[in-house]
Amino acid sequence: MSRVAIVDYGMGNLRSVYRALAHAAGDESGLEVTADPARVRDAKRVVLPGVGAIGDCMTELDRLGLTAALIEAAQSRPFLGICLGMQALLTHSEESGGVDGLGVLPGRAVRFPDGERDGRGRPLKVPHMGWSRVHRPCRHPLWAGIEDGTWFYFVHSYYVVADDPGIIVGQAEHGCRFAAAVADGPCFAVQFHPEKSQDAGLRLYRNFLDWDGSWT
Repeated sequence: MSRVAIVDYGMGNLRSVYRALAHAAGDESGLEVTADPARVRDAKRVVLPGVGAIGDCMTELDRLGLTAALIEAAQSRPFLGICLGMQALLTHSEESGGVDGLGVLPGRAVRFPDGERDGRGRPLKVPHMGWSRVHRPCRHPLWAGIEDGTWFYFVHSYYVVADDPGIIVGQAEHGCRFAAAVADGPCFAVQFHPEKSQDAGLRLYRNFLDWDGSWT
C-alpha cells in the first residue's frame, strides 16, 4: 500500500479513522498520522478528518503550516476530506461569524435552520445526528460496490451548499436536501463519517485506497 497521510491538527477522531483505514487495507504499514507539511506533500494519498468548529480548524491548519500542503495535495493526488475536513475544503463557512476555508471546492457551509419539521411534523434536531440515506446523482469510483440510498452516519450542524452543482456526487436530507459528498478531480469529500458507517464506510475507504485519483 502506498503511503497514506492522515492529517493530525488536533481536531479529528484520528484513532477511529486510522483503525477503519487499517481494517479496509488489511495492513496498517502504509498509514501515517502526521502534522508535518513535508510528510503530507510526500504522501501518495491524504485523508483530512475533523470534528468541531471550522474557526479552530483553520487556525490550527495555519499554525501548523499545513494550509499550502493540503491545497497542493487536494489538487494533485487522491484526497479524502471527512466531515469538518470536507467543510475546510470549501471557499467559506458561515460558522463563527464567517471563516474562509482552503478554497479547493467552490461552495460554503451554512447552518441547518432551527424550527424546521420533517414530513410527519416532528421537529428536526440540530445538529443532524444519526443515520441518513445517501443518494448518488452520478457515478464515481468511490461509490463502487455501494448501492444508491445506502445509510451513512452523520454528525453536523452545518451543511455544504456547492456553487457548482456538478461537484455534488452524493445527497442526503435533513429538512432540506444537502450535499453529502462532493468531488473535483482527485479530491473527494464526505459530510458523513465512513469510520462510523459499518460495512459501507469500510467499502468507501477501500475504494479510496484503490483509487488512482481519476474520475471520468
